[in-house]
Amino acid sequence: MSESKGVFGGGLTIPTLPARWLYRIASTHAFTERGLYLNLGYWAEARTIDEACEAMVELVGRTAGLTSADEVVDVGFGFADQDIYWTRRFAPRRIIGVNITPGQVRVARERVRELGLEERIDPREGSATATGLPDACCDVVIALECAFHFDTRERFFAEAARLLRPGGRLVLADSIPTGPAVDPWRHPLRALLNDAVRAALSVPRANVYPREVYAAKLAAAGFEAVRVESIRDQVLPGWSRALFEDPGLRRRLGPVGWLLRRMSRTPLHEGFDYVLAVARRPSTETVT
Repeated sequence: MSESKGVFGGGLTIPTLPARWLYRIASTHAFTERGLYLNLGYWAEARTIDEACEAMVELVGRTAGLTSADEVVDVGFGFADQDIYWTRRFAPRRIIGVNITPGQVRVARERVRELGLEERIDPREGSATATGLPDACCDVVIALECAFHFDTRERFFAEAARLLRPGGRLVLADSIPTGPAVDPWRHPLRALLNDAVRAALSVPRANVYPREVYAAKLAAAGFEAVRVESIRDQVLPGWSRALFEDPGLRRRLGPVGWLLRRMSRTPLHEGFDYVLAVARRPSTETVT
């Protein structure tokens, strides 16, 4: 199966901003008024960004089927809001968080300690593609709105397969491109802009592919029961509406909110999909 270059185009060489730099620049600017959530939100019933961000975390937790028996590895955990929520809501045995941004890890540890949850939540600094954790150490691996940053997403799939016990579950909420590839020779300015957006958002070019390729890569990593479902219509329109109608959100986003407010709504939707991906490590076969 050939890989589409998607909305970000191809053939250009704009260097990708490292994810740790991106989030260092963002500092503790968060999307929500309460807490420090950093996801775009699930807007099926939510009316505010606070409700939507929590609804996304709830959706991912339910999709993962979290129970009190589960040991979880949460990669790209932000400021640990989602881990705190899952601990209170589903009471998994333990959550180990892995995050490449030192400032976020520091804040997460402070929040976990203040809540007395150190025995339940263990935020660590590290790479999603090389966690340093033992083989078959967990029942669930989660990546909530961060896998597009990983260098590469395929390497993360392999790492997740290594970490999971037989029958373990992998769940991702992820943003990917959709639509036809941009031909840099026929549309050079658009291709340049798309590649600049990709680089600024810390998305390696190797991660730019649509849903069918996404599912094929999960299967190639040894996963079964693969499902990659678009939830775009429950995410992107609500997020875009909040950017234009919620002054508090724009204020919390700082200069980025000011810039996005001055863009037309169409480019915020065009060319992007948002997926909920689920896969399972086989119960009897060895994943390598």
